[in-house]
Amino acid sequence: MKKMVSITVSEVSTVRLHGYLLGSVGPRPIAFASTVDGKGRPNLSPFSFFNVFGSNPPILIFSPSRRVRDNSTKHTLENVLNNMEVVINVVNYDMVQQMSLASTEYKEGENEFIKSGLSMLPSDLVKPFRVAESPVQFECKVIKVEPLGNEGGAGNLIFSEVLKIHIDADILDENGVIDQYKIDQVARMGGNWYSRANMGLFEVPKPVSNLGIGVDQIPEHIRLSNVLTGNDLGMLGNIEKLPSREEVGQYVDNNVNLRSILSSGNIRLLHTKAQELLKAKDVLSAWKVLLAEIPS
Repeated sequence: MKKMVSITVSEVSTVRLHGYLLGSVGPRPIAFASTVDGKGRPNLSPFSFFNVFGSNPPILIFSPSRRVRDNSTKHTLENVLNNMEVVINVVNYDMVQQMSLASTEYKEGENEFIKSGLSMLPSDLVKPFRVAESPVQFECKVIKVEPLGNEGGAGNLIFSEVLKIHIDADILDENGVIDQYKIDQVARMGGNWYSRANMGLFEVPKPVSNLGIGVDQIPEHIRLSNVLTGNDLGMLGNIEKLPSREEVGQYVDNNVNLRSILSSGNIRLLHTKAQELLKAKDVLSAWKVLLAEIPS
């Protein structure tokens, strides 16, 4: 007989309990929720307490929990209570890093579309914008918000009735049905882990606690690269500050291969080198490569 660890819920902290729940209940689909506040300012944030709960009427439910650390509520919940509208965007692998960056707790009124480098697409029936990069977007009216408690960690069920669905034609098969390979969805697991449909587990480090600079702060010649992907830009934007000129210079001095690339003047090769470092999760070195100066 295998040995079991038994836990009485009332005897563990909410933080520890949260970890057990998220580590065992998964993979969880992600509701990338777009809302607007009372001043019409966009907000975008992902939630993995989410699923579909009927098709007639079509109901999606997601739950922004109260923060454990201070029992405060999230901007998404406040915005929904203000105007009872939301767009729920499906997350695929191509945008997972930008989605993660959007989960950063930027100050109220900050536009996470801009910070994450994602595109705002006007909706047809509701005020919140759609995420243009998302393969499926649901315009919804909120029919009910059900709070599940008043303490930190308590959920708030947002019952969202789907009014209109937008589907990327490229993910449909010859019969007009969503191809489960082409949609390439990702789902949330415990810790930093995600699951990619048909591909298995992969890790996305959580956004830095002191706020990433955001994709909007990446220099234009890097942001508009023909090599770097949205995921690459999301990783680059999730850094608290850029390396100094001295740090970049020292890195170049100690890297013969990089000096050779710089001497060639080949921007594409330089960006490819940075991309290789991003794939190895070495974001700081990737930044040093991208900020290195090509001799004039």
